Amino acid sequence: TWSFSQSADLQVLEVLNERTNTVLKAEYADEQIKVVIPFTDAAAIENTVICWATLLAMGYATEEAAFRLSKLVKVGMRLQLINGIDNCSLIDDSYSADISSLSIALDFLNQQNQHPKRTLILSDLHETGKSADELYQEIALLLKQKKINRLIGIGEQITVHQHLFEIEKSFFNDTADFLAHAGQQSFNNETILVKGARKFGFEQVVKRLAQKVHDTVLEVNLNALLSNLQFYKSKLSKGVKTMAMVKAFSYGSGSFEIANLLQYHKVDYLAVAYVDEGIALRKAGISLPIMVMSPEPSAFDAMSRYRLEPEIYSLEVLQSLLHFLPEEVTHFPIHIKLDTGMHRLGFEPQQIEELKSLLKSPKLKVISVFTHLVATDDEQHDEFTKLQVSKYEHMYEVLAASLEYRPIRHVLNTSGVSRWANYQFDMVRLGIGLYGFDGALAKEELQTVAALKTTVSQIKQLQPNETVGYGRRGSLPNGGQIATVKIGYADGYSRAFGNGVGKMLVDGKLAPTVGAICMDMCMLD
Repeated sequence: TWSFSQSADLQVLEVLNERTNTVLKAEYADEQIKVVIPFTDAAAIENTVICWATLLAMGYATEEAAFRLSKLVKVGMRLQLINGIDNCSLIDDSYSADISSLSIALDFLNQQNQHPKRTLILSDLHETGKSADELYQEIALLLKQKKINRLIGIGEQITVHQHLFEIEKSFFNDTADFLAHAGQQSFNNETILVKGARKFGFEQVVKRLAQKVHDTVLEVNLNALLSNLQFYKSKLSKGVKTMAMVKAFSYGSGSFEIANLLQYHKVDYLAVAYVDEGIALRKAGISLPIMVMSPEPSAFDAMSRYRLEPEIYSLEVLQSLLHFLPEEVTHFPIHIKLDTGMHRLGFEPQQIEELKSLLKSPKLKVISVFTHLVATDDEQHDEFTKLQVSKYEHMYEVLAASLEYRPIRHVLNTSGVSRWANYQFDMVRLGIGLYGFDGALAKEELQTVAALKTTVSQIKQLQPNETVGYGRRGSLPNGGQIATVKIGYADGYSRAFGNGVGKMLVDGKLAPTVGAICMDMCMLD
């Protein structure tokens, strides 16, 4: 037996989450033991403890068990968030079904705020050590506590106990029965958790409810992004806030899903490029403060209605905002950007006096004053970085003295967090580092968040000097095999990647492109 909280053969005493690993300390056979595993999420930790108990029960030495557990890789079908039919989101957790993992999955379901309704599709639970009456009473109470709106039960036991569930519900004897009647079930604008024991084959349910997609997909690993967030947070001094960049569709990774994860894990601010991005997040249920980095005067009304906070970088934009705001408005939140060397946007030193005068308006509340450092990742420009910060500090103090309060200070971007701990001030801005890229770090220190994947349509054998693709631009001088894959410039794979410039991993080996990139296909050597 194993447990996190009760007496058991394997009693887990402590769970220590590190950046990309978790240390588990436990007691087994009156001995203190520990393992280090390459996971940080609750579902994977529970899986590992089950494996640990199994290895020990099979007679493996504690050292051998620890070594084997350190080499584990994450299994599929555990809390995978995918797009579903009819504007639904689908959580695939069809790997296992027990009361503990159900509770974890329901917590993950409750993190999702993109839809107003939460539905659980649940199979019978077997081998729980509890009577059926006790088990399903506990599940009914759990669903009530987690505020689940609808239950679809699949299996003979859960069907027999359907009277215990006081929510919207429907029941089926087996998976085939559900699939036969799935068309009669209404799924629309809801988050659906699919949780079932392997014997029920719930991958068929997931396939039925998943949005049909192109074979070319961008996979986004939210656990990797969370690991990167925790890595940067571990470098911050106590009390330093975090602002996360989710502009440009979260660097192409999915705005709401990323923002929702960041909100759940308590970042302090989000930043978007344009007003419409912020509005979309508000409509999806994101409540964190949101700074808009490129506010347009024509959108001030929308910013006010959706509680968005503009970055003010010029006297013209500030004057337009003051003109827009009604006289009765007070303390409208804004963020002041100072130009200390980027020379892109921001107030310059000679504009500070006029800026001070305008900021005295009771209509405004300066939430933060910040600047953009241009080369925090490059040692050869360290003196310039110091000069920028010195300019910023002087300009900030002048403004703060005039305001008679001290707005939040922030200057560091992703690379700055890695190299300039003494400039953390009150808040830091995390951007592309969250997604696995930081010029100031070795590649292995961050986890890759996104992977663009496609499939092979056909393999052909070419004779020496036969040509490939439009314009006969590609060839294999010695002949060989080419693979046609389902991605092209319509999918964002640039035409510039043709003729060997682009490469793809095929079975772990790099394969160069051959010939021109087509609209929705290309060829690999």
